[in-house]
Amino acid sequence: MKHPIGESTGYMAGVFEISEAGNEFYFFTLKAADGAVVAMSPVFDTIQDAAAGITAVRENAAAGLIVDKSAAAPGPAAEGPG
Repeated sequence: MKHPIGESTGYMAGVFEISEAGNEFYFFTLKAADGAVVAMSPVFDTIQDAAAGITAVRENAAAGLIVDKSAAAPGPAAEGPG
């Protein structure tokens, strides 16, 4: 029997990887199924803090709003006659 996620659907979830940044610091990356880096964290003092950062991303990302702060973002709506 094939696993319902992965082999049977061809879908593989992203992967969080914790890495060392120097001798005393850690960071994580989120990689897509094809290995592309989707996100990279700031540097954390401990591996536990990096793991907590992953937990925070998991808890907040699914329901997170998208806020466009780029220069290309549409301006405020024009006011109608008043």
